[in-house]
Amino acid sequence: MANLLAFHEIGRLEAGCDEAGRGCLSGPVVAAAVILNPEKPILGLNDSKQINERNRLLLREQIMEHALAYAIGVVTHLEIDEINILNASFLAMHRAVDQLTSKPDFLLIDGNRFKPYPTIPHTCIIKGDGKYQSIAAASILAKTERDDIMEKLHKDFPMYRWDKNKGYPTIEHRNAIAKHGASPHHRMTFQLLADKSQLELFD
Repeated sequence: MANLLAFHEIGRLEAGCDEAGRGCLSGPVVAAAVILNPEKPILGLNDSKQINERNRLLLREQIMEHALAYAIGVVTHLEIDEINILNASFLAMHRAVDQLTSKPDFLLIDGNRFKPYPTIPHTCIIKGDGKYQSIAAASILAKTERDDIMEKLHKDFPMYRWDKNKGYPTIEHRNAIAKHGASPHHRMTFQLLADKSQLELFD
């Protein structure tokens, strides 16, 4: 089990930030910001990709119950197409921080790039979701929230199997796009098919 650090600097109110869905062909990009409570440690925190779905959901409940503050930020596929996925990822994190009920002193950002948030300093940490508990907690909330969104969208567009692939570019997903065309939830600035075919919106 990973031995993640609790703080980047002890005694400072830190919010971990991470996103989910950057590499998907459909749906939003979702980010979370989490300020953990040092008096209520949560066992088993790790990069959400290293945790199975059952344990992610259990950890989500604990994070929501024990964190000092947490929030979710969502940027739609239409916004992604307008401002590009990198800027959309930054915007999703900003929206999450905007909604925190406690203002952090510092932001721990997963990755190597970030658009500075007004008035709050930050540091970027490559693979931070496997190094810091608060970033790991944010990765879990972002991943589970986005999975919920994609499973709801699946009910209206079952041919893409978003309940299984969550919008990621699997062979099954690309084959469904080739057969049915793109849905209203696909990111039209992304390469939806491997051969870069132009697709008509599904109606």
